Amino acid sequence: MIYSTRVKKWAMGNNSMVEGRTQQCGYVAIVGRPNVGKSTLLNHILGLKLSITSRKPQTTRHNVLGIKTSDDCQLIFVDTPGIHNDQDKAINRFMNKAAQTAIRDVDVIVFVLDRLLWTEADKAVAEKLATSNSPLIVAINKVDKIEDTGELLPHIEYLQQLMPNAEIIPVSALQKKNLTLLEEQITKHIPNSAFLFPEDQVTDRSERFLAAELVREKITRQLGAELPYQITVEIEAFETKNHIRHIKALILVEREGQKKIIIGEKGQRLKSIGQAARIDMERLFDSKVMLSLWVKVRSGWSDDERALRSLGYQD
Repeated sequence: MIYSTRVKKWAMGNNSMVEGRTQQCGYVAIVGRPNVGKSTLLNHILGLKLSITSRKPQTTRHNVLGIKTSDDCQLIFVDTPGIHNDQDKAINRFMNKAAQTAIRDVDVIVFVLDRLLWTEADKAVAEKLATSNSPLIVAINKVDKIEDTGELLPHIEYLQQLMPNAEIIPVSALQKKNLTLLEEQITKHIPNSAFLFPEDQVTDRSERFLAAELVREKITRQLGAELPYQITVEIEAFETKNHIRHIKALILVEREGQKKIIIGEKGQRLKSIGQAARIDMERLFDSKVMLSLWVKVRSGWSDDERALRSLGYQD
């Protein structure tokens, strides 16, 4: 598990009352179509790079749990894959189901939109959210990139007509604009409850999972225009010796041509991916990392439900 650098205070098993203070604890789903900035929003709320990001849609494939604990409130964020209508491959069906599962049984839903856009994909997400009884907050993201800010208020009024029960907050995840306000509004809907996680824990995901995601992020960022989505990363070995994490990661592709692209001329592209991933791992794990990468062709893995389950995808 990943913990913050604060002094560890194990708070499991506490009642909602601690030293005369009432605790709040609840789940918050961050949803939206692909590439609206959900993972960036989570990372900046947490103050930690937890969910991987890139400009390529559907970078997030799994529900990632991020935990933010203040003095009396613990917010448990679920960063979801982008909800989309493409059901052609098993991996897309798995991602859609993961996102829709996150909507159920949460205390608050944050629906992230991209600036002044309201697309058919946004409408499809809104239709799915209409079946939920959870409070809804609409976060209009990337407002720092809106050229004519005079268009923002009419857009908010339009969205309010579409979703009359929603609270609408313009934010910029990248510039940290209105994130405190967003957290305050979320907290209003969080029930009184004992913390579910230790106060310094920031995710339920293992270091193995996060290491694999960081490698995949670097591939997506460096080769997003050249490669399709049929790429995943599997951690073959993860050991700590003398305070150094030794990690061996296998990059799975579907065709020999994809393998050649990732390796690059004389192995330079694979080396660049490894260097960038290692730097982020050392920052996240707060230790030195020895990272080894290699690439293997496994045809059809992205449309094979058994293979997807073995790689950690949940149906």
